[in-house]
Amino acid sequence: MSPGTLPTLTHLQFIVIGALLADEQSGKDLRIELKRHGVRRTGPAFYQMMARLEDSGWIDGFYTQEIVDAQIIKERRYRVKPAGVRAWNSTRDFYASVSSRFDRVAHV
Repeated sequence: MSPGTLPTLTHLQFIVIGALLADEQSGKDLRIELKRHGVRRTGPAFYQMMARLEDSGWIDGFYTQEIVDAQIIKERRYRVKPAGVRAWNSTRDFYASVSSRFDRVAHV
């Protein structure tokens, strides 16, 4: 990404991919992470965002199954792909560059 180009990730996508950098996570855990940042989304809105991240090639989504009290429970889990890591790093670098330029002005 060139210095003046806006990043492709939205702030919500940046949070989600950032959370996935450490390890794969469930949709439930990612929604908790978003809530920690004051983001409240309905289940359908959250999973639509996750589908867009998958369609963009930034994350993989998959189901796991476990048996709880004799019932099969399916859980949607996600992991970041290399393209997602690159998009996250590019977005982080963009905002670090912008903030460092404005930080000098803010101290005047």
